[in-house]
Amino acid sequence: MKRRWLMISIVTALTTVLITIGLPRLISAPVVAQSNTNLLVSAAASLQDVLKEIQPLYQQNQPNININYNFGSSGALQQQIEQGAPADIFISAAKKQVDALEQKNLLIPGTRTIIAKNRLVLVVPANSSGVTSFYNLKDAKVKKIAIGEPRSVPAGQYAQQVLEKLKLWTQINSKLVYANNVRQVLASVETGNADAGLVYTTDAKISKNVKVVVAADEKYHSAIIYPLAVLKRSKNVDAAKNFSQFLSSDQAKAIFKKNGFILP
Repeated sequence: MKRRWLMISIVTALTTVLITIGLPRLISAPVVAQSNTNLLVSAAASLQDVLKEIQPLYQQNQPNININYNFGSSGALQQQIEQGAPADIFISAAKKQVDALEQKNLLIPGTRTIIAKNRLVLVVPANSSGVTSFYNLKDAKVKKIAIGEPRSVPAGQYAQQVLEKLKLWTQINSKLVYANNVRQVLASVETGNADAGLVYTTDAKISKNVKVVVAADEKYHSAIIYPLAVLKRSKNVDAAKNFSQFLSSDQAKAIFKKNGFILP
C-alpha cells in the first residue's frame, strides 16, 4: 500500500514538472508564418521610400514573411484590384479609392486604418528664381506646370482643388502637364521639363534638385491621408493583418516621421 502511494506521488510530481516546463511553450505568441509567406502590397507612389525603409525592420521579427511592393497612382492601383489583380494590402494616398473598394465589398471589415498624413507643396527646380507664390504660375516665363492626372492621382486631385480655390485653374490650364503619379511630377521638375509642379512635402524632401516655394493652405483641399486595408482576396490574411498592424507601431511611426510624414 505504501509502495502504491509512493508511485502515485512520484507520477504526480513528474506530471507537475512537465506541465510547468511545457506550458510556456504552449501559450507563447502564435507564429504568423511557419514557412515563407509572400505578401503583395499595392501602395501609393509617394510611399516608396518609407515603406522600403520599414521592410527590413519588420522582417527582423518576421523573417518568414516576404514583402513585395507594387507602387503606382492610387487610382490605377484601385482599378487593378477591381479587375482582379493579386494584392494582399492596399494603401492609397486618398480615401476615395479605398471607399470605392469598400463599396464593392473587396475589403476585410475592420482592417481599414489611416497610417499617415501629408502636405501639398509647390516646387520649382533648385536653380530657378522668380516663382515665390502660386500666383506666379500665371507669369509668361512659367510655361509648363506638372501635376498628377486628377482623375487617377490623388496629388493631382488635391492640386486641382487648390488651383480652383485660388481661381487659377482656368488661367493656367493650358500650361498643365499631367503625370501618371506624383513621382513623375517630381521628376519633371527635377529635370527642368516643367517649370513648377505640385507634389507632397515628402517627395520634395527626398530631392536635392527641387526647392519648395510654398505649402498649400490645407483649407483649400481635402485632407491628405493614407488609408490602408486588407483585401478579401488575400491568401495570407493573418500575415497581412500582422504587417498592417506593424505599420501603425511606434517603430514604423518613427520612420514615417523621419521621412516627413505627419502622424495620424
